[in-house]
Order: sequence, then C-alpha cells, then structure tokens
Amino acid sequence: MGSMSMRTKIDVEHVLSKLNLTEKIDLLSGIDFWHTAPVHRLGVPSIRLSDGPNGVRGTRTFLGVPAACLPCGTGTGLAATWDVDLIRQGGALQGHEAIAKGASVLLGPTTNMQRSPLGGRGFESFSEDPVLAGAMSAATVNGIQSTGVQATIKHYVANDQEDQRQAVDSIVTERALREIYLMPFMIAQRDAKPDCFMTAYNKVNGLHVSETPRLIQDVLRKEWGFDGMVMSDWFGTYSTSEAIKAGLDLEMPGPTYIRGSLVNQALTCGKLEEHDIDERAREVLKMVRKAQDLGLQENAPEETVDTPETAAQLRELAREGIVLLKNENDMLPFDKEKSIAVIGPNAADAAYCGGGSASLLPYYAVTPLKGLQAQAPHAKYALGAPGWKSLPLMTRMTKTKDGKDGLTMKVFLDPPSVKNRKPVDEVYIPISDVQLTDYKHPDVQTHVYWLELDGTFTPSETSEYEIGLAVSGTGKVYVNGECVVDNETNQRRGDSFAGTGTVEEIGVLKMDAGTTYDIHVTFGTCPTMTFTNPGSNDYESGGLTLGLERKIELPNEIERAVKLAKEVDQVVLCAGLNKYWESEGYDREHMDLPPGSDDLIKAVLAANPNTAIVIQSGTPITLPWLKEAPALVQAFYGGNEGGNAIADVVFGNTNPSGKLPLSFPLRNEDNPAFLNYKSERHRAVYGEDVYIGYRFYEKSKKEVAFPFGHGLSYTTFDTKDLDVQDDNDDDIVISATVSNTGKIDGSQVVQAYVSQRSPSLNRPKKELKGFTKVFVKSGSSERVKIVLSKKYAASFWDEARDAWTMEKDTYDVLVGNSSASTPLKGHFKVHKTSWWRGL
Repeated sequence: MGSMSMRTKIDVEHVLSKLNLTEKIDLLSGIDFWHTAPVHRLGVPSIRLSDGPNGVRGTRTFLGVPAACLPCGTGTGLAATWDVDLIRQGGALQGHEAIAKGASVLLGPTTNMQRSPLGGRGFESFSEDPVLAGAMSAATVNGIQSTGVQATIKHYVANDQEDQRQAVDSIVTERALREIYLMPFMIAQRDAKPDCFMTAYNKVNGLHVSETPRLIQDVLRKEWGFDGMVMSDWFGTYSTSEAIKAGLDLEMPGPTYIRGSLVNQALTCGKLEEHDIDERAREVLKMVRKAQDLGLQENAPEETVDTPETAAQLRELAREGIVLLKNENDMLPFDKEKSIAVIGPNAADAAYCGGGSASLLPYYAVTPLKGLQAQAPHAKYALGAPGWKSLPLMTRMTKTKDGKDGLTMKVFLDPPSVKNRKPVDEVYIPISDVQLTDYKHPDVQTHVYWLELDGTFTPSETSEYEIGLAVSGTGKVYVNGECVVDNETNQRRGDSFAGTGTVEEIGVLKMDAGTTYDIHVTFGTCPTMTFTNPGSNDYESGGLTLGLERKIELPNEIERAVKLAKEVDQVVLCAGLNKYWESEGYDREHMDLPPGSDDLIKAVLAANPNTAIVIQSGTPITLPWLKEAPALVQAFYGGNEGGNAIADVVFGNTNPSGKLPLSFPLRNEDNPAFLNYKSERHRAVYGEDVYIGYRFYEKSKKEVAFPFGHGLSYTTFDTKDLDVQDDNDDDIVISATVSNTGKIDGSQVVQAYVSQRSPSLNRPKKELKGFTKVFVKSGSSERVKIVLSKKYAASFWDEARDAWTMEKDTYDVLVGNSSASTPLKGHFKVHKTSWWRGL
C-alpha cells in the first residue's frame, strides 16, 4: 500500500461513475486481514479496520502494538456498571485508541445475547436482557463515533454459541428473534445509528445471515432505516451472488476467496447485474468518504496512548463494574493495616480479558496480588491451586541469549531435515503465545515455513517441571538436547487456536535449582499438521503456545494456603476463569471453576472465616461453597487496571455499585437453554423462546444463586415515592426518590420493569424497560427520572400480524434494585390496541 493522504474527500457518485468493473469488484473485498481495497487513480484510499471490542489491537496479532484493554471486552464487566455515561466515555476512549492505531473502523461492540452460561464469547456480550444490552451497545457506539471512528455492531444476529459457529442453524421463533435477539441491535440503531453492521457466522432459520435478504435488506435497511455498510465476519462469506444480492457489502478478510473472479463469472451468466455491484460498492465508498473526515494517513504507523489519564479511566471502568454479591456482617471492606493473605489461582495471574479476537496485548496488566500489595505491602501470597487450562506461558521464566525475558525465534524456508539450513529472519519473542496469522517477511511467500525458538531456564527451586506445547502446525520441545514434548508424530485435535489446533501436549522433567537449562523448540506451520481441521483457514500459518510451570501437587498447595490463612487476620481468595477457559472458538463444557479451586475455597474458609472470595469470570460459575462464604465479589475481567480496581473495592476506597447484567443460576442444569445448547447436527433450537435469563427463572419459579440486577453496597439505600406519569401516547415518565440511609456516599441503580396484566398470549412476568444510576451522598436524597417509550415498554411481537402490537390493557410498572426485588408499583394504561413496525 502507498501512503496516500485522506484529506481530499471523494465524491461517492462521481467516483462510482468513473470506476471500471474490475475496480468496483475489488472494492467488495478486503486486501488483507485489516484493509479495504484502494483505487488510487480516483483518490480512493485504503481504510484500516481493527478489532474491538476489548480494546483496539491495531493490525497485528503477531508482535502487536500494546493497547488499552477495557473490562471484559465490551461485555459483562462493562454492562455491570449499568452506567450509560461511563460506557459512552469508554467508547470514546476506544475511538481515540483506534485513531492512534491508524484505524477508521472499529469492530465492536458485541451485541449478542447471554443465552447460556457456557457461551465461549459470553464475556464479550453485555447481558441476558435486550434492553440493558441495547443501552450499553448504543452508549458504546455513541462514544466511539463521537471521535469520528466508525463503530461496527456485531454479530448480527443469533450468534450466541461457538459450537460449530459457522455451520450451526439458530432455529428461533420470529417472536423471540424480535423481542430478544434483534432488540439490542434495534435499540442501538434507534439511539446511536452505528455506521457499520457485521453479519454473524451462523444461519438463522435455514439461511446464513450473510446471505439473508430479509435480515439485511428488509429488517435492517428498510424497516430500521440503516444507511451504512454491512461487512461479513472474518471468513463468514459463504456465497458470491446470494450474499451480494442480500446486501452484504464487504467480504472480510482479503484477499478474496469468494468474490473477485467469481463475481465476474456471476455477471457473465446473469446471476448478478452490474447494478448489484454498484449498490454494494456505493456503501463501501460511503464508508471511505466518512473515514476521510479523520484525516488519517493511509497505512498509518501504529502508536500507543498509554497515559495516566487512560489508566485512570480504565481503573474507573473496572471498579464501577465490580459487583458485591454477598457481605455478611459487613465483613468488607478489609482493613489495610491488619495482616492479610492473598491466595488463589487468579491472584498472581492477570485475567484481564477473555480469549479469541477480543484478546490483545495490553499496555500492562495489574494482577489482583499486585493491586492489593500496592495498598497493603505486607500482604503474603500462596497459590493454593492451579487455575490454568493451559500451562502459564514459558516466557515468564525464560531468558534469551542476551538476557531479555522471553525467547529468540528464527524463521526457515526449509524443514529441520535439511542440513545447514539458514534462517531468513530472527525475531525476539516476549510472549510464548505466537500467532502467525499476520507474520510477514519478504522472503516468506508461502504459508509453509519452519521456526526454531531458543532460550534458557534457571529454576529457583528443585522440582519436577511441566512443559506444554499446543500448535496449529507441528512442533517439538527439547531441553538440553532431549526431546521432552512431541506434538508432531501423533497429534490430537484440541481447541487451541480458536478450535483449529491441537491439545496441549505436556512433558515432565526434574530440574535442579540454580542450574541453567537450554530450551530449543522446532515448529512447522499449519500446513504441516498431520490432520486437517475445518475452518483452519482462519490461521493458515498457524501458531504455537509454550507453557512452563513447576508441577503442582494439589494437596500440598492447599496445605500451604491453609497454613498461611491461619496466620493472618483476613484473606482475599482470588479464583475464577481466564482467557483459556472462556474464548472465541469453543464453549465451556460446564459451569464449574477449574479443578481444585472449590476444594481450595472450602479449605481456606474453614481455616479462616474472615475470607472474602473474589471471582474473575465473564459468565456465571457454580458456587458450591456459597453458604459458607461470608463475602463474595464478582470482578469479571478487569482489563489493564483490574487488580487495582479489585483492591479499591476490597479496601473500601471505592464503594461498590455494580449490578449483575445476568442471572447466576445455582447449576448449569437450571438455565433455560440447558437442553438446547450446543449444535446438534448443525442446528440449535432456541426452545426457551422469549424465556431467556430471569424471564425463565421467574416464570418457572426456579431459585437462583443471584438474580439479574443484584448488587450490594457498603451503604444502604431506600427508594420510595414512586410516581408514574402517563400524559401522552409516546412516553411514560417514572420518578422516585433515592435516599442514602447509610454512612458512606454511594451509587444506586434504579431498575424499572413492566408487566402486562391481561395479555392475549403468554408473556414474561416482567421485563426490564429502563434504568438509571444515581450517586447519593450519605444522609441525602436524590429524585431520579426514567423516561420510557410507551410502545417499547408495552409491545410484544405479534406473529399473526408480522408486526409489533401494543394491546389495550393496564400495565404495571415495578421499580426496585434487582429483578427479584421490585417493591414499588405503579401503572399506566393503553387505551386502544395498535400495531407498528420500524423503530
């Protein structure tokens, strides 16, 4: 690519009239993973797109430029703030990060639904409730687009599991599709007007979304008035003519595999007409024209904006989304001056985000241990139990020949069998999770090449050590010349590399403290694998992940942790999941914590009842020790500043105000999608219909661990004097007084649910329709107001009329601080039944 300035704005219709057919077709596909096709002779630059939604990665997964990492992707950690203004500011932060990375289009927010606790990308989605998800999506889009960067809301629609995600058919009633799965996209379109939509991988009711005219043309463009660009998910275009006619403007990534010459063929045989190409090219040119307003240089260098202001904003986003689930006898906050132990698998590990395309290289990541020790330097640490699914990365412990932390990587065009082969490249590898998706070198013109990685390891204690290797390719690990791991001769399919790689093969070796060992790794890229995986084109060069850790004997680790817990006044036990348990490419197999975590928690609670449990996960986990735990904090994945945010809440610098954006069931078997989750011969029946999350638990009177919207504070609130004004046909105005009756300033989320008294069909007992977050000083009161659109508050989808209906009836307004606690009651009336479509 050249380095063309974007300052001279194109005239879309003029350019379209001057393009030749080849140039028009070229515009309909990317040229690589992150860039659109330029037409330099007509002043059309190449535009850069970047992942989202966790932060802005830039153009590289291989040795990428560090970035600001927000809590939990766009997902649960942000939605738990229930703070629209704060989320809008987070969106603006992402916009500024995108500009620094030279990107005009950001691939986020993720607006899919939390249908089951097991969803691999559940952490990336906002909520089980479409109104909360829609409000968070709109706030994110408004924030991103306030900077001039274009947001891409995704994945439209019903991409709610990872199992066979490109093949699965989401079979969902029109009513559930409208009321639950399309609703957050609809709210975002109404309130924020995203510049771009990304289609989902999956089918909906028999047809892939990327080639469904009804969803792209009829609903999105005609019914909702969307006037922007629709792109595919990466490798999510499955047809040539059908997708173009359906309204899919841009195939990503490039170079094209389903457009290009195939479009020419379709034009030749009459499956497409040139005006079909013009319609799609026009939308791409409109996106380019809008991107030019940023004035970014084509192929701009990628920069970082790692400033104290960014850190402060990330810390606020993280701590505002932390939810205090339980706090018996006001055990929290802890006293910094008293003796304290920090125990658990997530304590010294920064679980800053989930895995997959949301994952990125952060500027830094503060672990809970570091965050707590920054405020209580005397805090002692014990692991207690391993929480990893894959061994912790080797590069934490290895050195290169020039003394840097990490490994040295050499690149070869010949396999190891070729004697005296010469490397064509040598690269420093600081992190041994090597994704070669976008590795580039002028001498490497094929996806078939080989690597050697070298470093040394000097153990601090004599022990058996485990060495792990997972590959999308083939590889072996040698220690002092002896092969310790062979992931080449007999390979086993696994879920590494978004489901395209192997299991992690592990070798065990006894090593002595103070002795330096040479570690040598050989690797061949993806085409050298001994089996083929459908979908491995996502990672054509593949990659490898290398782990190293002292071999853990669980009883000994728990014993050490219990001994430490008995010696101190207070314990913070950090457990949960991480990006290897929750990731794009596969769903969780169960809701449980990693093996050993529950045993550790029970043992430490028995040893020291003054123990607060801090859980980091993007989705619910089972809590078999809940009755014994006096204090429980849900911290999600906190981004760069997660550890500091946890410390702020544990020590009371911050009064927690987060609320759960999803229900926590007692068991996975209790969740409404339990019988219908996973792909069954390429289909997933949404048998729970509109009864997702709390709608199901309340209708079936099923007990949950914690209800939707729940969250405690270090102070107490009283909400009273509800008033519901229904003066016109458009809006309902709800107001109430929130009093802080405790001793600490704090924030409360007032939640407004609506229930129809006599509906003509089954409806949920109540549905969230509005909310507001208010800060109230100790001893003071604030009057709050929530404005609801009457048609959105009252309507359901009438399949017989293929429209929304607002029935003549009385509707109760239920106000409180969770779906299970709505003591205030008012009502409004609809005087005449009506039907409507659109926004």
